[in-house]
Amino acid sequence: MTEVYTSAGGSRNASSAVAPEGVTPPAVDGRHNSQGPSRQSPQQEQPSHSPHQHQQPDPTQPEPARAVEWGLKEIIWPPEDWEGQPRRRVRVVTQNTNGPCSFIAICNILILRGAIVIRPPDRTSVSYEYLASLVGDYLVNTAQDVDLDVVFSILPKTQYGMDLNPLFTGISSFRPGGEGGELKLFDLAGIKLVHGWIADPDSHEYAALSKTEDYDTSMDAIVAADTAMSGQLVVLESNDIPTLNDALSKPAQLSEEEHKKVVDGNSPNTMLIRHWLDSNPTQMTYYGLFSLNDSSYIKPNELVCFFRGSHLSVLYKRLEPETGGTTLYTLVTDRVFLKETSVVWESLVDVDGQSSSFYEWNFVKSTPVGGNFAGQTGEDVARAYDREQEREAMTADLRLAHQLQWEEDQYARRVYAEQRRRQEAAAANRNGDQEEGSQDPSRKEQKKKKKDKGDKGDCIIM
Repeated sequence: MTEVYTSAGGSRNASSAVAPEGVTPPAVDGRHNSQGPSRQSPQQEQPSHSPHQHQQPDPTQPEPARAVEWGLKEIIWPPEDWEGQPRRRVRVVTQNTNGPCSFIAICNILILRGAIVIRPPDRTSVSYEYLASLVGDYLVNTAQDVDLDVVFSILPKTQYGMDLNPLFTGISSFRPGGEGGELKLFDLAGIKLVHGWIADPDSHEYAALSKTEDYDTSMDAIVAADTAMSGQLVVLESNDIPTLNDALSKPAQLSEEEHKKVVDGNSPNTMLIRHWLDSNPTQMTYYGLFSLNDSSYIKPNELVCFFRGSHLSVLYKRLEPETGGTTLYTLVTDRVFLKETSVVWESLVDVDGQSSSFYEWNFVKSTPVGGNFAGQTGEDVARAYDREQEREAMTADLRLAHQLQWEEDQYARRVYAEQRRRQEAAAANRNGDQEEGSQDPSRKEQKKKKKDKGDKGDCIIM
């Protein structure tokens, strides 16, 4: 499918005016862009499950993705005026931590290409149904000889994520996971899917990885070897691998058949594979990073879908006007940056994000209003934001609990004080009665006589 943007060789216009959002140039093949939703999205289907599948539905969140509204962030694209693509304002889709990143990445590439348009221009959020109808309408109107049943059978799977199985031998190599229909969506949309989880051919793990090739097969080999070794393979630390390799002559707990299965090309290779996987937890190697930047498969100024860390994002291979070289950037779509207008791109310069920086739409280094997030990937920041929100909610609940406990304690003190006062008063009354009853009888008699005299005197006066 022909791209609607030009490569580095295309001429640039001198004008720097920014076209309003919704005004997009026509595609180079003369067909019109999608103008909005024109059909209902298909019914939801159950996504497939595998150890490498990303964006699994959260069991604590029973509602599907289509019940969620994703915020829209306005940016300016492209950074320079390209032939056929003047600079304009567009709105890209942001996502939460558990959002369907694969579908959102596809939508954002189509938005940046001008293939689909978010309307009205001041819209602040979109739903899954709205985006699915835009993408479905675009595929039906642009893809040649497209099977409608294929389109509407693939789209429902995107609301939870896609089942992708990367090969460790090439940046564009994926095997279909599950039913295998997910990769067809990228072909229909004309979007390249790449990854940097590549083994260096000069490494000692490469021979083992070249036999299993992909993630699924590698995991199957690890499970088989671990079963044969009674669960000892998986629990070993990485620095124990050389010692275990030396000790594999014939462990006592293995039969001849099990030992042959482990030693003959499985367990030594499997341990190397496991060591390699453990050594690259971000699902990208430096060899893969250099391959992404140097490979001619990704053209300068091209937008592609990038798989890393069980996550899909938009990767942009920018041709630097000053140097003529290329630099890799990923589009920042995490919701924590929704209000950070200066944070649009994040540089991809290492495998763990420790040296990355954020950039504005024109690739000037940005200074986020909310603080300096450099050295953290967008996913890390989003997770940290979610954790902070949870902590704040827990703190508020704790304050309320403390307030209620304090009020209850105060009430208990008042009740106790009142009971104590009544007990003391009752005790005082009892003591008074006891004192009166314990007086000397002769004194009582004298008092009585005195009283009687007083009464007689009164009578005499009268």
